[in-house]
Amino acid sequence: MKIVVDAMGGDYAPKVVIEGTLAAVKEYNAEVILVGDQDKISLLLKKAKYFGSNITVVHAPEVIEMGESAATSIRRKRNSSIVIGVNLVKEGKADAFFSAGNTGAVVCAGTLGLGLLPGIERPGIAIIIPTPKGITLIIDVGANIDPKPMQLLQYGIMADAYSRYILQKTNPSLGLLNIGEEEAKGTGLMKETYELLEKRKLNFIGNVEGKDLFTGKCDIIVCDGFVGNVALKVSESAAEAMQTFLKRHLLSNTLGKIGLIFMLPALKRFKKELDYAEYGGAPLLGVNGVVIIGHGRSNKKAIKNAIRVAKEEVERKVNEKILESIKEGKSNQ
Repeated sequence: MKIVVDAMGGDYAPKVVIEGTLAAVKEYNAEVILVGDQDKISLLLKKAKYFGSNITVVHAPEVIEMGESAATSIRRKRNSSIVIGVNLVKEGKADAFFSAGNTGAVVCAGTLGLGLLPGIERPGIAIIIPTPKGITLIIDVGANIDPKPMQLLQYGIMADAYSRYILQKTNPSLGLLNIGEEEAKGTGLMKETYELLEKRKLNFIGNVEGKDLFTGKCDIIVCDGFVGNVALKVSESAAEAMQTFLKRHLLSNTLGKIGLIFMLPALKRFKKELDYAEYGGAPLLGVNGVVIIGHGRSNKKAIKNAIRVAKEEVERKVNEKILESIKEGKSNQ
């Protein structure tokens, strides 16, 4: 099994990407194809004193920057690390692709390059968030900002398969993100989606509200990409603000500084539980291949864990499980 890694993707690329890749090779015995500026990659590998056979390099002279238009950039920059990386999976030379680069470009390249699974109309980005009761999977957080009810239903089906076979949840519960718990609440899109989810063989618990995102009320939360992305960014901002406020008040006086010494072990555990890097990357579900999207600020640990996630998704044949679920639903209609 070979995992393609976009060496030029992310705020700290290529250095941190190389470091994370080396950690994944060591810990998971992963085989990786690094795609990007060959000279820069080779120099960093040499500095790290890596001369093994688990990493190969494919040169890509172009980079799609974070601020570039997704659709335009993948057409104009066919020699970019993202486009070449996805094509390696398309050509059967690799089994999965990971990038912490331009999310829109990765979604476009994955969708156009690999195509969609039969029966899936739009791909969705799924992320894992921590809760007091474990973890919750949210789909979609940015791939599709104007979905149809059937597409949200498909997100639910794909997330159910991912939760069962990757997150190892026996009968994952699923909620629809809305402005109220009552069935009649929300837009026409929400009401139609509610009816579709209710008819399927899913453990659908009904509507959930924004306040339920981090309570662990359900294992899966389905929403459109616009709402999901806003919820994600607000949550990240709130978490960073809380850390700043906490640090400011604890360091404001001598008593707080003394107390901080005793609190450090608990704070470290708290930080680890909330750290996105623990979960690696977000799967782009629905494409006919394995594509993992990383946070732009991914550090060494996040890169390493994203490669692990890609490896697990290939090994556990999640796309086959999704197809089985889609076919089962059609036969029951």
